Amino acid sequence: MTSFDEQTVVHAFSDDALGEHDAVGLAAAIRRGEVSAAEVARDAVERVRAVEARLGAVQASVDRPVPGAATDGAFAGVPTFVKDNTDYLGLPTGHGSAAFRPSAARRHAPFTRQFLSSGVTVLGKTRLPEFGFSPTTEYENAEPVRNPWHTGHSAGGSSGGSAALVAAGAVPIAHANDGGGSIRIPAACCGLVGLKPTRGRVVANAQSRQLPLDLVCDGIVSRSVRDAAAFLAAAERYRPGPGLPPLGLVEGPAGQRLRIGFLLDSPNGVRSDPATRAAVEQTVTTLERLGHSVEPVELAIDPSFTDDFLAYWGMLSFLIGLTGRSLGSDFDRRRMDGLSRGLREEYLRNWRRTPGVLRRLKRTREAYAASFRGLDVLLSPVLAQTTPSIGHLSPTVPYPALIERILAYVAFTPVDNVVGTPSISVPAAGPADGGLPIGVMFSGRPGDERKLLEVAFQLEADRPFRRIQDL
Repeated sequence: MTSFDEQTVVHAFSDDALGEHDAVGLAAAIRRGEVSAAEVARDAVERVRAVEARLGAVQASVDRPVPGAATDGAFAGVPTFVKDNTDYLGLPTGHGSAAFRPSAARRHAPFTRQFLSSGVTVLGKTRLPEFGFSPTTEYENAEPVRNPWHTGHSAGGSSGGSAALVAAGAVPIAHANDGGGSIRIPAACCGLVGLKPTRGRVVANAQSRQLPLDLVCDGIVSRSVRDAAAFLAAAERYRPGPGLPPLGLVEGPAGQRLRIGFLLDSPNGVRSDPATRAAVEQTVTTLERLGHSVEPVELAIDPSFTDDFLAYWGMLSFLIGLTGRSLGSDFDRRRMDGLSRGLREEYLRNWRRTPGVLRRLKRTREAYAASFRGLDVLLSPVLAQTTPSIGHLSPTVPYPALIERILAYVAFTPVDNVVGTPSISVPAAGPADGGLPIGVMFSGRPGDERKLLEVAFQLEADRPFRRIQDL
């Protein structure tokens, strides 16, 4: 098991204006006048400075953070960060890539405007792996983002910078987005809550709308379930999801007996490691004790799903290489990292398969819906293995070995991106010796974030999530 000491654990919790509040609690303290938004922003900047040298989570900082204009928003005055693949006026958007030199964004992205409507104070932008392709935030020629629970381990990806800052207590919430697990993976690695909404629940990314299959959803990572719920309610107040059932503010467990199916191993044949299996089994035991009906199920998706998803991922890398000058006039695809280049080259060898790939991926929703007959929620691991050490998934690893390692690790999350269904990662009960966090994942029917939040609230109330400051 991983050992912990003061050299490997990094957190910034202290007796300042932020205290140990989550975002909902901090916004309430600001509304009551116990602290001011300016004090909170000042202390958050100090917290970031205290941990950044050891975590490497920040890509860019705002010179003078200004409290959000929405003073009545759910997160009015709460400090946060935007992930560096999303435009924030005045800051460059680098997408984690060394292939070009970004210039300052001329306007906010549509999601940024939606996020700002909640009243947050943006302190800067967080790091991600190149173009969000990797499940770890590591680079060929730069320091990685490190996990605050143990700095020798990955913070996950692609929203690794956001997850590291939130887990370390530098800010209560941070922006994340998810095109194959990039909210849920770093949440699982860093002991956080990470909810990927239903496709369309929040405003769509402009680039992904142009693709034949939109995989990406925006959201946040947080330390509490109520922050995830408050974010979705605030997003809905800004713009209700077209064609989706209204959600409103989910405030706790419903007391409803759910029919829950669970998986231990991935439908693509990847077997989960012992610690991950134990985390899911322990969650099953807890859910049964809480009165839910839980039974093993099989997710009958096409056997080619993993290859097809990888082919689609390769197509995205190819398209970025083709259109990269729209990001920067000096864009050079030869400077893309080993993972991006490998994905692109693999796609070019098999590009004729593209129509079949798209057809089969779009059919996944039918198999997924069939698997949900008689169920309310699906429980699974987030990842097939526990959080790896820095270097295991580095883009410096030769592509054939690297992609084999990634596929053995990211075996559960992509299905919800293809189908467009909501999915949430919550911390599982940890081992007795306080090892690295492990996440378990609940997935639901389209538009049914409410059930996911309610069961997550129930687990959080039954066994409060471990706190890094208690290590």
